[in-house]
Amino acid sequence: MITSPYEKYRQSSVQTSTPGQLLLKLYDGAIRFIKAGMEGLKQNDIQLANLNLGKAQTIVSELMSTLDSSYEVSTGLSALYEYVIHLLVEANIKKSIESAEEALGYLTELRETWAEAVKLVPSQEAL
Repeated sequence: MITSPYEKYRQSSVQTSTPGQLLLKLYDGAIRFIKAGMEGLKQNDIQLANLNLGKAQTIVSELMSTLDSSYEVSTGLSALYEYVIHLLVEANIKKSIESAEEALGYLTELRETWAEAVKLVPSQEAL
């Protein structure tokens, strides 16, 4: 049972979101966690970096697992997501801000692209 008002709001937000809005929320979360992981790397807070880069990896894995393989674009997106996960693992293992920045760049561009696509779809149920 959810008792926290914040948790109730969050659950309601997810349940009432369109597929396009949910996709953007996933990107927003991954981007937020990468930035937090980079901050951990800059502060030499290995635990903070590991936690947040790991959360970003989980979100990108989820994005990858929900791809519909009946669309040709899914193959390219899957490869890109796989590379982003590689960059996040590399950032975490080697404590490389550059790898995290590269992953952040890809996800930021994809998020912007999807945001435009969501605006173009009259009924977002198509996503």
